[in-house]
Amino acid sequence: MTDKTELKEKFIKQAEKLSEGIEVLPDGIKGLAYKLQKSDETGIPLRVKLGLDPTRPDLHLGHTVVMRKLKQFQELGHTIVLIVGGATAMVGDPSGKSETRPALSKEQVNENAKTYFEQMSKVIDISKAEVVNNADWLHKMTFVDMLKLSSSTTVAQLMVREDFAKRYAEGRPISVVEFFYPLMQGYDSVEVKADIEFGGTDQRFNLLMGRNIQLFYGMTDPQMVMLLPLIEGTDGVVKMSKTYPEHCISLTEEPKNMYGKLMSIPDSLMPKYYTLLTDLTYSPTNNPRDEKMRLAYEITRMYCGKDEADKAQADFINVVQNKGVPQDIDERKLDAPIGILDLMVNLGFTQSKGEAKRLIQGGGVKFNGNKVTDISYTLSETGVLQAGKRNYVKILF
Repeated sequence: MTDKTELKEKFIKQAEKLSEGIEVLPDGIKGLAYKLQKSDETGIPLRVKLGLDPTRPDLHLGHTVVMRKLKQFQELGHTIVLIVGGATAMVGDPSGKSETRPALSKEQVNENAKTYFEQMSKVIDISKAEVVNNADWLHKMTFVDMLKLSSSTTVAQLMVREDFAKRYAEGRPISVVEFFYPLMQGYDSVEVKADIEFGGTDQRFNLLMGRNIQLFYGMTDPQMVMLLPLIEGTDGVVKMSKTYPEHCISLTEEPKNMYGKLMSIPDSLMPKYYTLLTDLTYSPTNNPRDEKMRLAYEITRMYCGKDEADKAQADFINVVQNKGVPQDIDERKLDAPIGILDLMVNLGFTQSKGEAKRLIQGGGVKFNGNKVTDISYTLSETGVLQAGKRNYVKILF
């Protein structure tokens, strides 16, 4: 076994590239370089693990941060192990939660998982990845097996978790099943023999638990942990999540919406988005609007294709900068006059009449270029309705 102090420059450089913008535990870049060098010397590719609990049917740009890192490992010849959380998703990850999260049914998990790999294939080569489902081993564990797994960890260790400690101090319930989530995720690392595990910074406890459980089960060279920063949504405050759809950019987003949402991010987010979501270099000396347009175009191109990115950019310039109307907008035929609030909800522009009312009062609704200020306004003629910056429809009677 090569000593860590005898590292070759080649593997140090690889480790530096792979760990750009992320935290590596333990031993940082040198520890990762050692793993890479050992893999090269033995001819055994590293097994790089990513767990995916399919709690929702689509992925967003925040997920692509880890996907881009996985791609780098793939390009170096290592094995990507994607674990679908068929068992863990039915428990629910308590990380960062202030209360017990509702568990998903087996049917919900399977349905949500269907689109994951199609979306991930936009970044990594799924055909070369090892895809497994932790239900295949966790659902087969006997009660004795579970007792053995639970003996690997003390209650004191689990209560170190900030979310558990806070809820306990505040007298809020913590179910025993939640204690099993980090144990189950850690046992996944035993089953797939993970050398490295990826996760967000909110997954620190769970991923380090994987190291402890590997040692408990006799694995003498446990996994390293690579923690990636969480991407804020378009408001620049809350982490990107489907819980906040107005600030989330989904990989299944319509091209014009993806471009438009990216153009709405605060300037302060641009360096982070450039670094973690693209291969481009941010130039702070350039005009912020031009840099944001370059960013929006590149990301839209990556996930929607060049033609769609071209259209989205042209549409944005026409609609937002030149105050025009999109070239291709949907049409809706109506048989009778309809109130503006009902129409907004029927079109899906808002989720409720209350939301439609607030949008009108905020000056965000126009008909044929004129602001609609009366919430009792009734549409009875052909024209173009605009709601917000990106929603347009041509009304036909």
